[in-house]
Amino acid sequence: MSGEHERDMEEQMRDLLAEDAYTIQPSPVPYPAIRRQGASERRRRVAIAGAAIVALGALPVGAYALGGTDRGGSDTAAPRPTAGAPQDTATSASPATSPAASPSPTGPARPTTDGQLLDGIGFAQAAHGLQQCLDYDEESKKDLREDSPARKDGGLGTASDYRIILAMHSTGDSNAPGDGFFVVAVKEQPRLTRLICNIRDGRAQGLNASVGGTRDDTGQPVSADINSGKLYQQSVLDNGHWKLPFRWGLIGTVQPSVAKVTVDYGDSSSEAALDHGWFVASGTLGRQVTRAPHVKGFDAAGKLVYDSDLDKSYEKTLP
Repeated sequence: MSGEHERDMEEQMRDLLAEDAYTIQPSPVPYPAIRRQGASERRRRVAIAGAAIVALGALPVGAYALGGTDRGGSDTAAPRPTAGAPQDTATSASPATSPAASPSPTGPARPTTDGQLLDGIGFAQAAHGLQQCLDYDEESKKDLREDSPARKDGGLGTASDYRIILAMHSTGDSNAPGDGFFVVAVKEQPRLTRLICNIRDGRAQGLNASVGGTRDDTGQPVSADINSGKLYQQSVLDNGHWKLPFRWGLIGTVQPSVAKVTVDYGDSSSEAALDHGWFVASGTLGRQVTRAPHVKGFDAAGKLVYDSDLDKSYEKTLP
């Protein structure tokens, strides 16, 4: 019986194993889930790699921006220093620490009013004419002896010392043929200086300078410049036969008490511009004249304080 019982037990075990075979076999592998996880992982790695590539690509652009200059810079990117790394101060100077460029020389000051620049002569042209005049003066001194006082007096200075107070057309005459333009400029320091220069054929061809003195020398509230005759008359060789119409000008000094200056000349009249202690008058003459310009000055209340007809030192007729 014992052997038979053992066979029954063995057969029962086989039956049980056959019935539960599905239960104990391993579950199928979840391929769809694995694929989704793998795709997600690849996307994450691609994103990280892409960010690294963008960062590496942006670095030269940032370095170029830091290494550029206002003068156009270079097309070679400057290396970006590593944080905390020591720098060579002899070779890594930035634009902020570079020596400043020397400022360019400044030109003359402008006149007080635009009406002092006449006949289409712009300020740039007038300023260039002034520089030509100063160069003309320096060139003329080269022919003087080394011990000449005129050669040692320091000259007329630079254009930046001056203020242009008048620029106007000049009419040629028998003494100085050819039209051109006048430039009149003044400076205060170190000595009161006034110069009148004529530009013809693109170069300075005549210069008259008055140096020294003060505005109080005449004791008059208004004082016409006695050496400015070339601005309002033509050569004595052409008396009675001036070329017309004729652009004329007149300059002089005024005291602070003077608020208005008028000038009558032939058939023209002008209210002068007042410019830092100078008066500047101009007009156009349409007929022949024999009398000099008639100058009047008024104070702020309109009271006449100067009349050239009453000034014994003023030449009332033309030569």
